[in-house]
Amino acid sequence: MMMMGEMTQLGSLIGVVMFIWAIFRQLFPDELRRNARKYVDKVVSYVYPYVEITFHEYQVDSWFEKSEAFVAIERYLSTNSSNRAKKLKAKVVKDCESVVLSLDENEEVIDEFNGIQVWWTSSKKIPQRQALFSYRGDEENRFYRLICRREHRDVITKAYVKHVLDEGKAIAIKERQRKLYTNNKSENWHGYKKTVWSHIIFEHPSTFDTLAMDPKKKKEILNDLITFSKSKDYYKKVGKSWKRGYLLYGPPGTGKSSMIAAIANFLEYDIYDLELTSVKDNTDLRKLLIDTSSKSIIVIEDIDCSLDLTGQRKEKKKEESSKGDKKDPIEKKVEEELEDKKKKGSEVTLSGLLNFIDGLWSACGSERLIIFTTNYVEKLDPALIRRGRMDKRIEMSYCCFETFKVLAKNYLDLDSHELFETISRMLAETKMTPADVAENLMPKSDEENAEVCLKNLIKALEEAKEEARLKAIEDARIKAEEEEEASKKKEENGKKEQEIDAKLTDEEEKKDGKSADEVNAKENV
Repeated sequence: MMMMGEMTQLGSLIGVVMFIWAIFRQLFPDELRRNARKYVDKVVSYVYPYVEITFHEYQVDSWFEKSEAFVAIERYLSTNSSNRAKKLKAKVVKDCESVVLSLDENEEVIDEFNGIQVWWTSSKKIPQRQALFSYRGDEENRFYRLICRREHRDVITKAYVKHVLDEGKAIAIKERQRKLYTNNKSENWHGYKKTVWSHIIFEHPSTFDTLAMDPKKKKEILNDLITFSKSKDYYKKVGKSWKRGYLLYGPPGTGKSSMIAAIANFLEYDIYDLELTSVKDNTDLRKLLIDTSSKSIIVIEDIDCSLDLTGQRKEKKKEESSKGDKKDPIEKKVEEELEDKKKKGSEVTLSGLLNFIDGLWSACGSERLIIFTTNYVEKLDPALIRRGRMDKRIEMSYCCFETFKVLAKNYLDLDSHELFETISRMLAETKMTPADVAENLMPKSDEENAEVCLKNLIKALEEAKEEARLKAIEDARIKAEEEEEASKKKEENGKKEQEIDAKLTDEEEKKDGKSADEVNAKENV
């Protein structure tokens, strides 16, 4: 009975409150209440000791793109403050190797910067009216709110916020899955969701520890890369774009591609493998450059084979063909058609590539390496590989004993062996690429132990030495035959010249005799 009485009183109280609220809404309409709230907030702001900064999930001017600031703050808080939060959300972010933890709604964490305490809260605003459709797929407007004391406003807005954004971006780059890109053909760039680059996840295992190279040269390259990665302010000071060019040259099989992979793994950069023959012209080449990211390596492999960049100008070729060529008109027409087909395939010029490397458009990104590889460095145009474009030249040479020791450690887990001395002597006498040495050191079955593999290498070195000896003899024979043939031709030409000179002398003597007879005849008359 008492319970029923309490319930009746509570119902009466709720009815009175609702009646008062209805009268209040009639006396004070929404517009009046909003204005009153505005002035109350203004008065409170004079005595409120805190400053609040809000970072919304989506940019005001974009329906689709998340705010970079929001994403950076999310990464920063997930790493630096998530261990102090009680409620967290876990999600898998695209191109990220690990799960990203973020603050759950209405969760608050405390952060510290130079002895100053700040508060971060995660919230969301749900619209009163549901839209028929959403451009973003989610109508909830999430945001982070940063709260600090008023006296710390300058430090927080000028230093702390920049620190959070920089740290968040660095964390995102470190945790991302690195990619290997290749350019699509220019004619396939248009259409829905078409991109200029295609990519796969970059998972090459090559590192500087496993790279077959002289340790001194390896250390020199590592020091150069470390210096470059820390030189942002220095490049800005000297007025240069933050980029560096590397030229890797040497015979096939000397580890140029492995070197590129090791550099990418060391610096944690993406790789853009640029196929020049798929690029229509210089304009498309520029578009490809614009669409690359910072912290990346742009690679053009075998550049001497990609396009006509060997320094042989077309005008020179035309002059030589016009002077010396007396080909059949049909053959000339076929050659012209082939040249036209080549032109239609790619019209990228040497000038366009030079502008791509260090022209005005090359400054559109930062912290970037440009790497060329070639088997024949002497074929390249000097303008392409001068200092300032290719800043560091790295010769990838044949296998030496120091390189062999790295390979023996990698493939056989050997630091020393009695056969090392023999191999050292033979490597000094024989040219063999690191790829060939590695192939001989790799066990082909479970029965092959380290000693068998070393003996296989010695046998391969002996065969290579014999092949080189026979080739040298053959080359010497061919050279001797060519020299003999040249001397014979020279003798024949000399004889012909002597015969011609003798004939000319006889003709001159006959002419002189005739002229003398004519003079004598005239005198007698």
